[in-house]
Amino acid sequence: MSATSPPSLYLGLISGTSADGIDAALVGFDGDRPRLLFARTYPWEPTLRARLVELGQEDAPLLLDDLGELDVRIGHAFAAAALQALADSGTPAAAVAAIGSHGQTLRHRPHGRAGDGRFPFTLQLGDPSVLAERTGVTVVADFRRRDVAAGGHGAPLLPALHAALLAAPGEARAVLNLGGIANLTLLPPGGEVRGFDCGPANGLMDAWCRRHTGAAFDAGGAFAAAGRVDPVLLERLLDDPWFALPPPKSTGRDQFHLGWLDARLRGGEAPADVQATLLALSVRTTVDALRAAQPATSRVIACGGGVLNPGLMAALAGALGDCALDSCAAHGLDPDAVEAMGFAWLARQTLLGRPGNLPGVTGAAGPRVLGGIYRA
Repeated sequence: MSATSPPSLYLGLISGTSADGIDAALVGFDGDRPRLLFARTYPWEPTLRARLVELGQEDAPLLLDDLGELDVRIGHAFAAAALQALADSGTPAAAVAAIGSHGQTLRHRPHGRAGDGRFPFTLQLGDPSVLAERTGVTVVADFRRRDVAAGGHGAPLLPALHAALLAAPGEARAVLNLGGIANLTLLPPGGEVRGFDCGPANGLMDAWCRRHTGAAFDAGGAFAAAGRVDPVLLERLLDDPWFALPPPKSTGRDQFHLGWLDARLRGGEAPADVQATLLALSVRTTVDALRAAQPATSRVIACGGGVLNPGLMAALAGALGDCALDSCAAHGLDPDAVEAMGFAWLARQTLLGRPGNLPGVTGAAGPRVLGGIYRA
């Protein structure tokens, strides 16, 4: 890059529903096509992560002073991750056009607090001013609220990127993101891109595993493999009305959390059986949603942390039958980096004055340029 060339790299940052780390992705662009140059996940400071997990539960209290302090603390954590990513990749800050920061979601209420459609909101923390000040790089943040203000869910926001990277002529595909929450992007050949959240993926399994083993997640799916699916419990979980809602739809840990699960337990279930049942819930809700929305799907391409759970992937493959299941790694994409790549892409969209949402996915009144710009 010459001294007079404008910076062309973007750094995407996100901590997902599970708050299992801050994902960073350095992205270059060949025309409008993103190209991953570097990706790494940076751990949360343990006490801060514990607080974030606690606050993801619906009934966790939070004072205004706590909220303000937490916003700044998360901003510093994201700044530390950004600076480390730049150092680890050997990238000078001056080479980066912008950081696209998703922040950490604490609440997602697209139907409002009472569920009546009044005053919908979504709340992501991680002060972008702190991030811009510490890194010296322009920051684009707060991507979801403009879509919500336009009547949308503010989620999912990555189907347009999925379509650009993974659509194929002549094949009906779906991209399945297995994060704390599962969401689907539907890619019919020559048809409209659609997408929606379909249920819990890793979020409930991680929380239950942490409660009973102390581990942050079920490594290798071993905890679930030690148990058996409880069909009565599974049906009780599936009875939640949210699963029957039509798209557009979105959710989060404030809906599917341990309190939600505890209210549906009879008492006395073996912890490993509950873990196996939660895995089955993730599989069943995903496959049911896919069959209802795009029954002709011939290939599902999975990304996100759930790709690393062999038990979950094997169960999905079995439930999908003749429909092929791939990791996005087979298509040249790092499963752990796709979401962070997406926020690098969204930051570029914003700086170019282009919409970042798909109204047919989120339900917004129209295309919108997303996020606020915090200049370096």
